[in-house]
Amino acid sequence: MLSGIQPTADSFHLGNYLGALRQWVAMQETHQTFYCVVDLHAITVRHDPAALRRRTKIAAAQLLAMGVDPERATLFVQSQVPEHAELGWILGCLTGFGEAGRMTQFKDKSAKQGTAGTTVGLFTYPVLQAADILLYTPGPGEGAAGRVLRVPVGEDQRQHLELTRTLAQRFNQRFGETFAIPEAYIPEGAAKITDLQEPTAKMSKSASSPQGIIDVLEEPGPMRKKIMRAVTDTGTEVRYDEENKAGITNLLRIYSALSGTAVPELEQRYAGSGYGQFKKDLAQLVVDTFTPIRERTHKLLADEDRLDRILADGAARAREAAERTMEVVRDRVGFVGRDH
Repeated sequence: MLSGIQPTADSFHLGNYLGALRQWVAMQETHQTFYCVVDLHAITVRHDPAALRRRTKIAAAQLLAMGVDPERATLFVQSQVPEHAELGWILGCLTGFGEAGRMTQFKDKSAKQGTAGTTVGLFTYPVLQAADILLYTPGPGEGAAGRVLRVPVGEDQRQHLELTRTLAQRFNQRFGETFAIPEAYIPEGAAKITDLQEPTAKMSKSASSPQGIIDVLEEPGPMRKKIMRAVTDTGTEVRYDEENKAGITNLLRIYSALSGTAVPELEQRYAGSGYGQFKKDLAQLVVDTFTPIRERTHKLLADEDRLDRILADGAARAREAAERTMEVVRDRVGFVGRDH
């Protein structure tokens, strides 16, 4: 299992947590897991170096605070494993210009930014993403026929995974069986969380207003206010109805995901009580969930040497796996061998 997340903000948010990160912790129990903070992807747009460095550490600390165990999972920073960029170049030489240009996220982002603000990195980052994945597929000598690399994806990343599968197949056809073909994986318990102020839109750092997002590292006071001020719907009935009651439906999804209580049970519990008590209880649940994570994150950030050691160890383990893949790739592509 491989998954990565960009360090593009000072905190992950509720949507990140319920949509993916909480499942990362659970998947340690059932898979060999590689989790990376993808800082190479974070520089496809203009960025501040000091902020990137700080946010990379914050991202890693939050993952550890949420329960990612460096003894069971390989947690690392993408740029500390140079094989990612190396394989990205090789796969880029197998990718058609039109193929890359058809990527929906590139078309959407470049349309917003205009030609002058769109980098070649933004154009090719799905190829680097393919390299991120394929570095950790079990190779021919590792029982590839019986082992599969699974990649947790949302709908917005499905197209990128299909490109990865295409490039793996293309490489195998040209140079011999090298990569196992990765599979999409939808983790159990993943929840689709929307903007608290615009419940028909995805909760997103780049698109949502500050009032529409709850940050994992936020203080309790602002968290409560955002839940209490979340857009609901006409009427007072706490009922799941995506079409007519998108606001309360989103809050029900959040409550159910955090508490483990089924939505019908919540509807029954709050029947006749109106939105006020429901929101108050949900706000307390959110605070109780994230307060320990915030406290553990700050403790990890205060011991920077320990955090650096954890990431260095993770990068060493990731490089060991990535280098095994690259030795085969370099040989099959025709590169001159390296002395070790």
